[in-house]
Amino acid sequence: MLAFILRRLIQAVIVMVAVAFISFLLFQYVGDPVAIILGQDATPQQIQQLRQALGLDQPFFVQFWHFLLNAAHGEFGISLRQGAKVSSLIADRFPATLELALVAAVLALAVGVPMGVYAALKRGTVLSQVFMTVSLLGVSLPTFLIGILLILVFSVHLGWFPSFGRGTVTQLGWWSTGLLSAKGWHHIVLPAVTLAIFQLTLIMRLVRAEMLEVLRTDYIKFAKARGLRDRSIYFGHALKNTLVPVMTITGLQLGGLIAFAIITETVFQWPGMGLLFIQAVTFADIPVMAAYLCLIALIFVVINLVVDLLYFAVDPRLRAERGGH
Repeated sequence: MLAFILRRLIQAVIVMVAVAFISFLLFQYVGDPVAIILGQDATPQQIQQLRQALGLDQPFFVQFWHFLLNAAHGEFGISLRQGAKVSSLIADRFPATLELALVAAVLALAVGVPMGVYAALKRGTVLSQVFMTVSLLGVSLPTFLIGILLILVFSVHLGWFPSFGRGTVTQLGWWSTGLLSAKGWHHIVLPAVTLAIFQLTLIMRLVRAEMLEVLRTDYIKFAKARGLRDRSIYFGHALKNTLVPVMTITGLQLGGLIAFAIITETVFQWPGMGLLFIQAVTFADIPVMAAYLCLIALIFVVINLVVDLLYFAVDPRLRAERGGH
């Protein structure tokens, strides 16, 4: 177990250094921060002074080493567009993105797993076919189109939900949340549904496929031969084994929800990291772009490590293989 964790930690460090290097290259090849800060009317002396102050006159690998040290402490400099510390901007926006991703993930699981189980146990029925058709639409339609359609129907025509913003936000120290107010829940419904639809259909199809596979195994046939009730077989044995790969996919998809909330946040003007990143790209705000890439990579690495450990703990076959070696 310890060797497994150490191996995963080493892999995580390698991934983070690689992502940090890619992020660092943004400073070298995407625009010139000195020109952005000083503008076109700057004198050569002012340019030289600022380059020295920013450490841009140092050798490439010295700059990268300093970048790594600062990134390890969560420091990415000053936003070229807003003039504030990047770490402060990320800290302000991160709660909104995480909140949206978690609500979307819970919604996808709460709806996707029962739909997948029903589609597997009642395959061939009309409702099962409807679920499969809806899942194809959910996988095929782009997120921005889903968001626009939801706004058109539920905001413009029906007027049930607001089409932008986060609503009333409650401050809990440095953390902010909209889930403690009715208006906050009112505002998060459409963005969360938009973000969850693709994950929901993916989970539903995965649960259905795994459930059908498990139902064909010998131990399920043996359980039926022993006279166990269908409810016990389906939910006590089949579903339990089905959820092992589902847990892995869902964990990784949580990182995807956070990383790819960019489109949803842009459509609904949700004040999260995705919207901040889009604005940074528009204005070539390199420190914000670099910080975003590093943070998303860290989230993926941590989630992947946690999922690996959970998979190792849940699946006895893996423990047996490790013990055999």
